[in-house]
Amino acid sequence: MYAAGDVRVETVPDPRILEPTDAIVRVVRACVCGSDLHPYHSLKPRSEGRPMGHELIGVIEDLGSEVTGLRKGDFVITPFTYSDNTCVFCREGLHTSCVHGGGWGSAETGGLQAEYARIPQASGTLVAVPGVDEHSDLLPSLLTLSDVYLTGYHAAVMGRVEQGKTVTVIGDGAVGLSAVLASRQLGAERIILMGRHTSRTDLGREFGATDVVAERGDEGIEKVKELTGGEGSHVVLEAVGHMPAYEQAYGIVRPGGVISRVGVPQYQDAPVGWASLFGHNVTLTGGVAPVRAYLEQAIPQVLDGTITPGKVFDRSVRIDDVPDAYRAMDDREALKVMIDFG
Repeated sequence: MYAAGDVRVETVPDPRILEPTDAIVRVVRACVCGSDLHPYHSLKPRSEGRPMGHELIGVIEDLGSEVTGLRKGDFVITPFTYSDNTCVFCREGLHTSCVHGGGWGSAETGGLQAEYARIPQASGTLVAVPGVDEHSDLLPSLLTLSDVYLTGYHAAVMGRVEQGKTVTVIGDGAVGLSAVLASRQLGAERIILMGRHTSRTDLGREFGATDVVAERGDEGIEKVKELTGGEGSHVVLEAVGHMPAYEQAYGIVRPGGVISRVGVPQYQDAPVGWASLFGHNVTLTGGVAPVRAYLEQAIPQVLDGTITPGKVFDRSVRIDDVPDAYRAMDDREALKVMIDFG
């Protein structure tokens, strides 16, 4: 990406092993993330393109001399950040704060919307999926475990979703729909999805939403209050990242409830005072999802069909068509676009 709206496909040198802890992965599927649209709107022009993409599944082509627990030919999932899986923060389940970790998008790491990728800290980052190959029908759902589904799951976990709770999800994008599915898995009694795109909210109902609220702002707040007998929602999962969504969240949360944010905030200052949070004993939580912490428990759920989060993909393109994938997602023509390297 060279500037807002300027995405190009270029041929660059193949990645290679730079550190003995690296792996090289041949990409089978990647995708465009909703968070990729933030720089698509705002990136200032630059002379060197910014490598894009942070989600992939693929096959290991090469391994550094210090990589353990993996073999060439393994089919693997790559979380959207890399981590050693051994440091103090990884051991506490916060892999996105790994002392040896990082993300993609630099000249050194490249981007994952590419045919090949260098994966630092491969032993801790990559998770092999036995019995799956690049022709499996499960590829879309496995790909969601690199980010989008487990980001929605993280929202629900941080929001303390459990049986008997009423959950409201703000946003009908792929993360919001994933949060609906995750809330159902965690036993929420009622799930209210706030979104106004029928094709998306229909999928939300399939994922477990019991109610859909299309209204926004004050009107949307009043609708949720009406649905909850004036009490508000025990848990609000905010999957948008813009201030109006946050304001909507504290307008509908129940006293003593939880707001969990996983939409990347496009603002710095969020009201936390008497009228918004403090006066009602509301907890504000959320953050960058430590996908690596959840992967082992999620993979069997995909393999046995318990969850099918890959339904969020409604379009597939080849690498040369990635610029149009950005446009389609930005124009709301597509919910989430998968990149097929098969």
